[in-house]
Amino acid sequence: MEALHKIRKGLDAVVGGICVFLFAVMVVVGTYQIVTRFVFNNPSTISEELLTYTFAWMAMFASAMVFGKRDHMKMAFLVDKLPDSKRKILEIVIEVLVVAFAVIVLIYGGFTIMGLTMTQKTASLGIMMGVVYSVVPICGILIAIYGVLNIIDLCTGYIDPKKEEV
Repeated sequence: MEALHKIRKGLDAVVGGICVFLFAVMVVVGTYQIVTRFVFNNPSTISEELLTYTFAWMAMFASAMVFGKRDHMKMAFLVDKLPDSKRKILEIVIEVLVVAFAVIVLIYGGFTIMGLTMTQKTASLGIMMGVVYSVVPICGILIAIYGVLNIIDLCTGYIDPKKEEV
């Protein structure tokens, strides 16, 4: 069980580091864009496209991390009225559904869209759109791993659904 918690901590550190790096890139590129637009009166199209894709990547990685920490929004007013045993079963079913979504939509669909867009290039940066879309299956894999870890933690009692903050 301790090995699974080390895996989770390692994933948290890697995904958190990626989010910090992407945010730092956004700050630098955004500052560059502002300077070129207002100081030099020569806006950069490359920086705008790079900001858009960097923001999308950061949002995907951050959503995987939030899911892994079970800090996502949820409406628990009905769940809170369930007895503990049924609440635990419901939490496990929800995790299984999210893992199924991650596998079918994010991983399978992500690899499909990557394959379809590998011949297209972005307008300003000139990189393959498949590379841009690669974040979808990567984060799908992360969400699936986090989901399995959450299911194991719920089954073993490491996560107690009734004690989680709403």
